[in-house]
Amino acid sequence: MRMPIQILPDVLVNQIAAGEVVERPAAVVKELVENAFDAGARRIEIEIEQGGLGLIRITDDGGGIGPQELALAMTRHATSKIASLEDLEQVASFGFRGEALPSILSVSRMSLVSRPAAEAHAWQVEGAGALDSPRAQPASHPPGTSVVVRDLFFNTPARRKFMKSEATEFRHIQQLVGRLALSRFAHGFRLLHNRRKLLDLPPVDDEQGREARVGEVCGEDFLRHAVFLDEHRAGLRLWGWVALPAFARTQADLQFLYVNGRAVRDKLMTHALRRAFADAMHSTHYPAYVLYLELDPARVDVNVHPQKAEVRFRDSSTVHDFLFGTVHRVLRELRPDPALNRPAQFAPPAPAVPAPQQSGFRYASPPASHPEALREAPAPAWTTLAAAVAERAPRAAEPAAPLAADASAAEADEQPLGHALAQLQGVYILAQNRHGLVVVDAHAAHERVLYERLKRQLAEGGVPSQALLVPERLQLPEDAVDALEARREELSRYGLQIDRAGPSSVLLRAVPPLLSREDVAAFVRGLVSDEDLRETSHHLGEVLDAQHRVMADMACKAAIKANRRLTIPEMDALLRDMERTELADQCNHGRPTWIQVDMAGLDRLFLRGR
Repeated sequence: MRMPIQILPDVLVNQIAAGEVVERPAAVVKELVENAFDAGARRIEIEIEQGGLGLIRITDDGGGIGPQELALAMTRHATSKIASLEDLEQVASFGFRGEALPSILSVSRMSLVSRPAAEAHAWQVEGAGALDSPRAQPASHPPGTSVVVRDLFFNTPARRKFMKSEATEFRHIQQLVGRLALSRFAHGFRLLHNRRKLLDLPPVDDEQGREARVGEVCGEDFLRHAVFLDEHRAGLRLWGWVALPAFARTQADLQFLYVNGRAVRDKLMTHALRRAFADAMHSTHYPAYVLYLELDPARVDVNVHPQKAEVRFRDSSTVHDFLFGTVHRVLRELRPDPALNRPAQFAPPAPAVPAPQQSGFRYASPPASHPEALREAPAPAWTTLAAAVAERAPRAAEPAAPLAADASAAEADEQPLGHALAQLQGVYILAQNRHGLVVVDAHAAHERVLYERLKRQLAEGGVPSQALLVPERLQLPEDAVDALEARREELSRYGLQIDRAGPSSVLLRAVPPLLSREDVAAFVRGLVSDEDLRETSHHLGEVLDAQHRVMADMACKAAIKANRRLTIPEMDALLRDMERTELADQCNHGRPTWIQVDMAGLDRLFLRGR
């Protein structure tokens, strides 16, 4: 039987809203801390018990709420953040919806105590599911505000039973507080769980302090592998830290994105950043970054999600291209630098004082106001040496002589990866530079060199082709032959000339020179087994992915194989190629191509000087 249409009670309306806003204890912490931001707080203390289900207490030193407004603050859609549609379209504050406090109150036992600096004492309202009284009562509290939430979901047992364990719920809170701490460096944060202090971050306002906080939240290992960037273009600014591809993660647990100081989860931004790493990281891994995008608030809509975790850009393609282009260029402008390469860590046979860690890479680009400036802006000052290396380094056909024992520092700097000494087990190249020992994975390094060379050739018009003396006939499934015939012109750009010879056969007439000694038939069969390559696509991203896979396969097939004996000149030529190749620190799958073992590490290993 149909019930009559009726207006829902306020308590039920608030509980329905709570289903959107209060997903778990961490969501309560988020809403209350963001209110503290809006109140002008500088220091925020977060006290948690029983994973947030027992107690959440947020205390701040912000501007406070007057006694006449306390009860109003607990009413739905009551806010001091906006008053018109124009305000909403340019909102930069957080709690502008006016739903958080009444929603939290509807599913908990809650008290709100606040004191503006001008008041002689504090005032308080409280309730369980709803306010006990609209009249505020006098209370004792320093200037600022405290919100205490107890017994979350006490009156909605169905919601409470879906909560995870205390440890799991607190882990969500801890991750959230870290994310919030990175959004507001000028704020201090203190986190306690079951009366045990776990985090105490003072406010910071300089580069060193900001970097230290990033290390606290993301770990010092992240900082050691991080590139700092700061780019301006077309009214957009992107700054922050991006970890190098070799630091890729098996899960997306170190991805922090902020838009105008607001932590967001945005598919457009995530896609742009993932594409920037596309040919330097394995497809199953995730990049790590802490990045801040700043733009005119009118160019972004933050009112598209109940928890304000998603945004919508007015010009999404410009934002996507800016993020992709900036990070992609930063990664590609880096060159091997032993002084910044993380030294290999060996466990010493006896306790030893650890060597000081490197601080990682640094990059800062000049401001640019032009779309073209992304490609034309000059390289930063610290990469000038790498550019000089590229100009002065001998070509593959002109291998350098081994490094003499008395070589000057300047000469060593011109060839940062040093000079080859020997080959180990037919896999690794051992080289000597001014810092100590360099170990290179020959196949991985050569694969990256060849891959970048192929990309450059393709961009310049096409990969060179070498005709086979006798064309090779390949038997393939008919649909595979159809796919090859449809992509005949495209494959010719890779140096492959393939003609149809029958319903289920093709003739391979020409191949790129680097595959002339390889099993090209196996390469072509692997090519047509890729479903994505067999399907015609007009989407630029998919086309580029397909192109990169073809070139990556070609580079892998042609790269130096294990147990191939190399001469010293050949090894030196590979080192020189690495020094002038983009992304030479990792192969196409994101694995490191070389490591630096410094003299201090070797001395510790052999207990020298003790």
